[in-house]
Amino acid sequence: MDRWTLQMGYPVVTISKNQSEQLPTHYITVSQEHFLYAQEVRGNNSLQWQVPLTVAVGNESALSAERLIWINNKTETHRVGQMDDSTWLLGNINQTGYFRVNYDLQNWKLLIQQLHTSPQVRPIISVGNRAGLIDDAFNLARAGYLPQGIPLQLIGYLPEETSFLPWHAASRALYQLDKLLDRTEEYSLFSDYVLKQVASRYHQMGWPTNGPGNEGNILQASYQTEELQRELIMLACSFGNKQCHRQAVAYISDWISSNKNRIPPNIRDIVYCTGVSLMDEDVWEFIWMKFHSTGAISEKKILLEALTCSDNTFLLNRLLNLSLSSDLVPEQDVIDVIIHVGRNPQGRSLAWRYFREKWDVLNAR
Repeated sequence: MDRWTLQMGYPVVTISKNQSEQLPTHYITVSQEHFLYAQEVRGNNSLQWQVPLTVAVGNESALSAERLIWINNKTETHRVGQMDDSTWLLGNINQTGYFRVNYDLQNWKLLIQQLHTSPQVRPIISVGNRAGLIDDAFNLARAGYLPQGIPLQLIGYLPEETSFLPWHAASRALYQLDKLLDRTEEYSLFSDYVLKQVASRYHQMGWPTNGPGNEGNILQASYQTEELQRELIMLACSFGNKQCHRQAVAYISDWISSNKNRIPPNIRDIVYCTGVSLMDEDVWEFIWMKFHSTGAISEKKILLEALTCSDNTFLLNRLLNLSLSSDLVPEQDVIDVIIHVGRNPQGRSLAWRYFREKWDVLNAR
């Protein structure tokens, strides 16, 4: 266990079909290295782990029983089930090991092809494995082990995905890409692609039913269904789905006109943020007023974060300046305000300038 408890980080294990003519086709080559996002520091990497790798061989109609292989060296060769050009390998079954798994490009393409098959065939790769593939692919691409096109092709099957975990894995990665691309010329291509993946499932799942006009509905969806619905709403609103924007605006407008907050609690952060970003200064002032009038700490945090979603740089700058007054914003929330303003594309430069100018004041607290 020393290699796991005393060494920093964790490995990436790369699995590939045997390419040597000296060995039959039911052998695989497995290698390991320290997983690092910074490519420039990988050169002198001598760390190794004892890796309990589970491997299965699959094709379009079946998945073999998993086999446990212990990896102790940098590179090893192991025997698995019979393989041909149409079979693919799947490692770290159901994500039981604390490491990432990479494959040769052909194996990734076969896995992508498998996920794009009909829903009746797709369950050969379980929900946990689908989520793991998405998470590994995006992080491997982020670290430079894979072309970025591989994870984007991988999630092309998501319109047919009905489970929460794969969507959650994809959304976490997509938000990271969003921050990297939002000020580039290619951003519209990226956002359109994400919306294309989200649209059909979002419209099918809809919104929670206990909003305006549905107060008497006491039906409760399962936790997984609620979380999937929330994930889809967040993706749709974040990437510019017009219907999602209209629904969020309708919720905020109803709250203002009736003075009754009928927004379902589990999506309030999404609705508040979307409303503040799309609507006028009066809505920002309304949220600011509610922030001061509510006594619920959790609601205060959601409202304060929503104020940082505005596209109006004047309001963002005003919030930053107001945050230094302990009578208006609790001291423990000042850093959160700066962080969330910085996450807003319209507020990044404002937050950075404010942080530098007010460093002495912030540091003295």
